[in-house]
Amino acid sequence: MVNGIVISGVNKLFTNTQNETVTALSDIHLEISSGSFTSLIGPSGCGKSTLLRLIAGLIRPDNGTLALDGKAIEKPGSDRGFMFQEHTLFPWLTIRDNIAFSLRAQGIYREMSSRVDEFLELVGLKDFGNYYPHQLSGGMCQRASLARAIVSHPKVLLLDEPFGALDAFTRMNMQDELLRIWKERNMTMIMVTHDVDEAIYLSDRIVVMSPRPGRITKILNVPFSRPRARSSNEFLRCRGEILRLLDFGGTVMEPEFYL
Repeated sequence: MVNGIVISGVNKLFTNTQNETVTALSDIHLEISSGSFTSLIGPSGCGKSTLLRLIAGLIRPDNGTLALDGKAIEKPGSDRGFMFQEHTLFPWLTIRDNIAFSLRAQGIYREMSSRVDEFLELVGLKDFGNYYPHQLSGGMCQRASLARAIVSHPKVLLLDEPFGALDAFTRMNMQDELLRIWKERNMTMIMVTHDVDEAIYLSDRIVVMSPRPGRITKILNVPFSRPRARSSNEFLRCRGEILRLLDFGGTVMEPEFYL
């Protein structure tokens, strides 16, 4: 595969506070096609966020290679956006200036300034550009973070549990917003999540990872089309399979009747 992300034989080691070597990722092989939505799921400490940071170019592997569209990933680049669990907005800047920040950092704000208004509207914050982060709800701040991550039109958006700090209803609304933007912008999205339902609802493929050292246990293609009903039999069957892969056991019983 030339287009998309290719990860080949990647290992990542860290040294802990006792000067011991810890293997975070072991022999990771993964291909992610352009325009797809992939979720990484697994227990805490299995290396999901480490893998995301490797793709971002924030850290380097100890062994193996990562490439985007045939070009080696060796450092951060404007072709990859990153969205964290916390909104990480600058509290002293307005929402408009927060979104504009990445354009200014790349030196392209003068010719691309109209994008700020475009993306404020895209994420539903058209009337809040002059507000400060402390004046908005958590969900609205995450919308602003999303706009900031994609305003420079990256090929890939990396999401590290972006909705983990939100309440359940806001989280579901943000999931729908993310899907809408993914469809409109045709960008590759890779998301770390601990939420099995979120992974099924959003993803084309789900990469299930083992406890440390992180390895890929299985890659599941989500076998049904969008929009997805969270209470459907196919959704529940997929959920049951992932939970079994994560050693949470349990079975999904077919209903005998419907009310």
